[in-house]
Amino acid sequence: MSKNRDYALLRNFCLKEGVDLFGVADINGIKDEFKISPKTLQNLDKAVCLGSILSAAVLSEIEALPTRLYFHHYKIVNSFLDQVALKLCNIIQKKGYSALAIPATQIIDWEKNTAHLSHRRLGALAGLGWIGRNNLLVNERFGSQFRLVSVLTNMPLKIDKPVKNGCGNCRLCVKICPAGAIGEAAADFDYARCFEKLKSFQAQRQVEQFVCGVCVNICKGK
Repeated sequence: MSKNRDYALLRNFCLKEGVDLFGVADINGIKDEFKISPKTLQNLDKAVCLGSILSAAVLSEIEALPTRLYFHHYKIVNSFLDQVALKLCNIIQKKGYSALAIPATQIIDWEKNTAHLSHRRLGALAGLGWIGRNNLLVNERFGSQFRLVSVLTNMPLKIDKPVKNGCGNCRLCVKICPAGAIGEAAADFDYARCFEKLKSFQAQRQVEQFVCGVCVNICKGK
C-alpha cells in the first residue's frame, strides 16, 4: 500500500537524519484547537511527529534549577528538529502534497503555556508516549528527556495508535518539582505556579527564556 510505503520513506529519512522518535497522528478531531488559520488547515489531516533525545550528561547537572548549559542545549536540539522538519516538508511537497512545519518551540502565551498547537498531544496521538503527571509527553524508553516538532500534511500515510501506558506508581517529578506544580494527574498541573517559578529563574539570570528542566531530568524512562 502507498500509505505504508510513504510512511516508511519518511520514517527512514528522519531516522537517517538522527531523529529518535517518529509517529503519525490523525488530527481531524482536534484541528479547531490549533492557533493556525482555518484556511491553512483546511486540507491538512495528519501530523508527522518527530522527537530528538536530550543529552543525559547535560541534564545531569540540573538539580533544583536550570543551568546555562541546559538552556544552550535546549535551543540547539530545537533548532536541529526545525531543520529536519524543513527537509521533511520539502520531501512531502516534491511528492505533490502540502506540508506545514510547526516550530519545536514558539510559545504564543507563556502564562497559559500555549503555542500554535500542542506537540505533546500530537505525540500522544501518534503513539510516541503518554501525557505524564509532569504535563509532558513521556516515552517508555526515554521518559521526558526529548524535544518534539511536528509537520502537518495531507500526504496519505499510515496512522499510528496511541499507547496505553502510564506513569504508574512513579511520582519522582511530583516530589522534585521546585514550583510544587505537579499533582496526581496531568489535569492537576498548576500552570500558574510553574510560570512563576520560570520567571524567578529568568530573574536570577539562570536562563534567558522560561525553561526549567528539573522534571525532565528526573523522568528517565526505562
